[in-house]
Order: sequence, then structure tokens, then C-alpha cells
Amino acid sequence: MGEIMNSMLENWGIVIAGMGMVIMTTVSFYMITAYTPTFGKEVLKLSAIDTLVVTVCIGISNLVWLPLSGALSDRIGRRPVLLVFTILTILTSYPSVQWLVADPSFGRLLMVELWLSFLYGCYNGGMVVALTEVMPADVRTAGFSLAYSLATTIGGFTPAISTYLIHSTGNKAAPGLWMGVAAVCGLIATLVLYRMPEARNQYRTA
Repeated sequence: MGEIMNSMLENWGIVIAGMGMVIMTTVSFYMITAYTPTFGKEVLKLSAIDTLVVTVCIGISNLVWLPLSGALSDRIGRRPVLLVFTILTILTSYPSVQWLVADPSFGRLLMVELWLSFLYGCYNGGMVVALTEVMPADVRTAGFSLAYSLATTIGGFTPAISTYLIHSTGNKAAPGLWMGVAAVCGLIATLVLYRMPEARNQYRTA
């Protein structure tokens, strides 16, 4: 136990950077699943049936994109996949939600949520494996679990944070900004991780 704790302390930078990568995943997941029914009904004033159908479609979309993205990252590498989809999220999450709230409808909600699901699924398909690969072998399980649990704690507040942002700013598209911030965390974490000698070595030997 003492050796594991020492190794965790020695590799704290990788754990924190790993948490940054997972924040992108957890915020996106909670936004497109847990927050969608509330957002659709309370903010967009759509029916419960509309939001339920959209939520089901999101689940199916996630099921499709996660394995496809994992397979793509096996072919071209984790880093390109992570970079492309964090950048796409930064550039499009707020504008797409802004487009949705400008004229709310079932069709727009479905299109925007499927787009965000695409971004989430394609990012997460590469991220889960990447996080495992960059963790030092002697603390791989503990490091992965700690990074994931810390990020999930933050991401789990996404519905509350989104609601607060809408009420405090008066901007119904504010949840898109929160998702963009999470994507910035993921982008920075990816750039940092793949510059760390320890992480690069683990990636080569994984």
C-alpha cells in the first residue's frame, strides 16, 4: 500500500491531467443524458414525449459512435482523435445550443443532441483507452479510478451548473458554454499528457 501511495504521489501530474481528459467526457455525458429532459421541458418548453424520444435516440447514438471511435483510434492513434473532437466541441457546442434556443423545436433538439452525442461518443471512445495507456503500470487501476472519480464528481454537477448559468446570465444557451469549458480542459489535458515523458513511455509500451 505504501509503495502504491508513493507511486501515486510521484505521478500526480498524470492523474490530474487524466482527470482533465475525463471532465470532457463526464460533462458531455451528463449534459446530453441527465440534463436533456429538464432542458427540453423547463427551458425549451417542449413536451415530455419529445425529450424522452430524444434521450432514447442519444443512447442509440452513443452505442454507435463509441466503438467506431475506439476502432478509429486503434488505427490512427488516440491523440489525433482526442484533439479533433475536443476542438470540434470547443468550436460548436455553444453555437449549436444557441441555434437550438433561438427557435426551439423537437427537430432542432434532436439534431443538436445527436451532434453533441457524436462529439461525446467519438471523444470517449478514444479517451477511455488513452487514459489507461498513459497511467503508469504499477498504479494503473488506482490512477485511472482516481482520475475518473474526481472528474465524475465535477461532471455530475452539470445539470445544476447549467441551471445556475441560465438563471444567472439569462442566456438559455449557457449550458453550451459549460460544455465548451469542459472541452478546453480535455484539450489542455491531452496536450499536456502527450508531452509528459512518463506518459509517452507508457503509451509506447502499452
